Amino acid sequence: MVLHLLIPPLMELTLGKGAARGWFPLLGRLEDGAATTQDVTPLSKVKESLKDLKVEDISGINIDASSVSTIQYFRNLVRLHVKVYCHGGSQCFFKLNNDNVTELAMALTQLESLLLGAPCPENACLTTVACLLPISVHCNKLRKLEIHFNTTNIIDDFKNTLEDPRFQQLRSLQRCPLACLRTGQIPLSVEESGSETVVKGMIDIFPSLTRCRGLKHRWDKLSEEIANFQEASE
Repeated sequence: MVLHLLIPPLMELTLGKGAARGWFPLLGRLEDGAATTQDVTPLSKVKESLKDLKVEDISGINIDASSVSTIQYFRNLVRLHVKVYCHGGSQCFFKLNNDNVTELAMALTQLESLLLGAPCPENACLTTVACLLPISVHCNKLRKLEIHFNTTNIIDDFKNTLEDPRFQQLRSLQRCPLACLRTGQIPLSVEESGSETVVKGMIDIFPSLTRCRGLKHRWDKLSEEIANFQEASE
């Protein structure tokens, strides 16, 4: 018992290559077991103390509802970094949809840094820009964000986000101070006529945004337009 009391709380955890495949199911079983007892368990203490979780699985695991449901146990996380890379060949490892991302954001409200895998060029994911608003509202301390989102119909997606009654209450709430959105290799094809919709949509979600940092040239152009719009609004 004395030794148990002297063990410091676990605040940082890094899962190396391949480790997440074993640890996530195990943590899920431990949580199910803890739910049947009123005793304080090691997992219940870690759920409170863990601030920094890194998953360094460059071999590629799916970022799906099952994996993030386990991560959601750790509600005091400040940093969540999942280093997963899609290697092309029309295979995208990002399997979350907008509802999954919303649930994650609602669970992890203390996040200041959220990196959910390097965004790839496949444009095959189920998330759209609509997932960004719940992140900004529920994680209103967030300063670093990297996430896949599909840009195939980005203009219509922004219009729907701005007009959909389901988002009206969220749009009345405080947003996060994110200044730079990491877009990686996400493709962006927007005509001049639709550019203003994207700029206003991004700023509506992230009022402090000044830049979208991506590897595609169009993101640089959009960043210039966002910066110009922000300056004109001051």
